[in-house]
Amino acid sequence: MLELKEKRIILASSSPRRKQLLSLMDIPFICAMSDNKEVICEDLTPYEAVADLAKQKSDAIMKNIDDNDIVITADTIVLLNNQILVKPIDKAAEKEMLQALSGASHEVVSGVCIADKRYQDTFYDVTKVKFSQLSEDDIEYYVSRYNPIDKAGAYGIQEWIGAIGIEKIDGSYYNVMGLPTEKLYAHLKLFLKHYE
Repeated sequence: MLELKEKRIILASSSPRRKQLLSLMDIPFICAMSDNKEVICEDLTPYEAVADLAKQKSDAIMKNIDDNDIVITADTIVLLNNQILVKPIDKAAEKEMLQALSGASHEVVSGVCIADKRYQDTFYDVTKVKFSQLSEDDIEYYVSRYNPIDKAGAYGIQEWIGAIGIEKIDGSYYNVMGLPTEKLYAHLKLFLKHYE
């Protein structure tokens, strides 16, 4: 269990899955959001870019925090053949992404930033995921029933599609949900050592 040393954790995210995972880690937190619009830096690798997105989210909220606050921000992308699959904009895009992922391996990369007014720690985690061959009926059922428009790569591993379609996973399951919990816990412990 983390000793927070009178620090308050702020999760700067509207993601219900990140809230769920931080709660699962028994870390007390409050939520806050920034209306800042992050921009993917073209000069960075996809791995560096997603960590930078988390950092941008953190930087945008830092002026609104107190001295005893620690902010956690995160962003998640799906990489297929080294191309970033952004969140789909409509059902056609959802289906197109799932058809591209069907029978293929891809990477899920989450960038995380832990920061207060003095320190900042930014990192990323990678999970390799292999889908079995999905039928058109499978894709149609999932898209119409679960509407994955808010999810990177157009799927949630914790949903029906993950239960019936994920053939293999190499790395953190929770990272695919949007937060690499084991790595975050380790980094938070190191971050808190600043106050010993």
